Amino acid sequence: MIVPDAGNRRSDPFAPLTSELLEVSDGHSIHVESVGREGGIPAVYLHGGPGSGCQPDHRRLFDPERFHAVLFDQRGAGRSRPKNRREHNTLPHLIADMEMIREKFGFKQWMVVGGSWGATLALAYAQVHPDRVSGIVLRATFLGTRGELDAAFLETLPRFYPELSEDFVSLVPEAERGQLLEAYWRRILDPDVSVHAPFARTWHDTERILSEHAPSRSRLDIASLKSTGPLPSTPFMEAHYFQNDCFMQPNQLLNNAQKLAGIPGIIVQGRFDLLCPPATSHALAARWPAAELRAVESAGHTLYDPGVRDAVMKAIADMATKITD
Repeated sequence: MIVPDAGNRRSDPFAPLTSELLEVSDGHSIHVESVGREGGIPAVYLHGGPGSGCQPDHRRLFDPERFHAVLFDQRGAGRSRPKNRREHNTLPHLIADMEMIREKFGFKQWMVVGGSWGATLALAYAQVHPDRVSGIVLRATFLGTRGELDAAFLETLPRFYPELSEDFVSLVPEAERGQLLEAYWRRILDPDVSVHAPFARTWHDTERILSEHAPSRSRLDIASLKSTGPLPSTPFMEAHYFQNDCFMQPNQLLNNAQKLAGIPGIIVQGRFDLLCPPATSHALAARWPAAELRAVESAGHTLYDPGVRDAVMKAIADMATKITD
C-alpha cells in the first residue's frame, strides 16, 4: 500500500511523497519511495553494495523543485523483504524490478543515477532499455568484473596498505591463498555463524578503509572480528554477486557500451579511488562519446569524501538542464 506523506512534505521538502513495500516477483517485496514533486523530471537513484540500501541523505541529491525522484532498496537490501534473501536475486531481476517501478510511476523515461554497484546497475539497465533512459549520472564506475576485484584486493590493497593486506590474508589458510577471494566468499556464505562472521567483518572493514581517501584507521581490529554484535549485511550480498560474476558475461558493460549511444552521461570520479580507479571511468568514456568525465581531486571512492557529494549534485542538476533544454 502507498503511504502518502504530504504533511511532512510541507515542513520538509525532502520527506517522501510516497513510501511503500512493492511486491515484485519470487516472494520479494522492495521498499520504494518517491521525493520531490509530481510532474518533476523523472529520476531513479540506485544504491551501492550490492546490498547496502538507500539512505535519507540520498533524497537530498535531487532538487525537490525540479525532480520527481524514486529511490528503492534492491532485493534483500535495506528495508526490502525478506532481508538479505539471495534466492531469485540477480542482475536481471533488479533490472526487471526497475521496469516495474518505472511503469508504476508512469514514467516514459527517467534519469538514472548510481554510484559504485549502483553505477553497474545503471549501465546494465541502460544497455537493456536505452529508450527508457533520458540521461545517466554515475559516480565511481564499477563494471562488475572479476578483474576489478582482483585489482582492488590483490594489487591495490598490498600496495597502499601492506599491513592491512597482511591482516586480510592472515585469516585464510596458506593452502587457499592462491584463490584468496574465493576463500573469502565461500566462508562469508557459509551458514555457520562461527565461520562467516569474522570473514564478513574483515571484508566489510577492509573495503571501508579502501573506500575513504583519509580513513580513520589502516589496520583491522583483530579482536573485534570475534564480536557477537550485529553483522554488516553488504558482505553477504557482495559475496553472492561476486561469486557469480555479477550475473554478467565477461566485460559485458564495456563490450555493449555502443548501446549507450545518444544517451547523455556525466561520470563523477574521485582521483584517488582505490576501489574503482579513474582508469575504469576513462575506459567507459572512451566507448561512450556522449559521456563527460569529471574528476574530483583529493577524493577517493565514497560519496562523502570531500567534494564528491557536491560534484554528484551538480552533475544531476546539469543533466536535468541538458535533457530539458
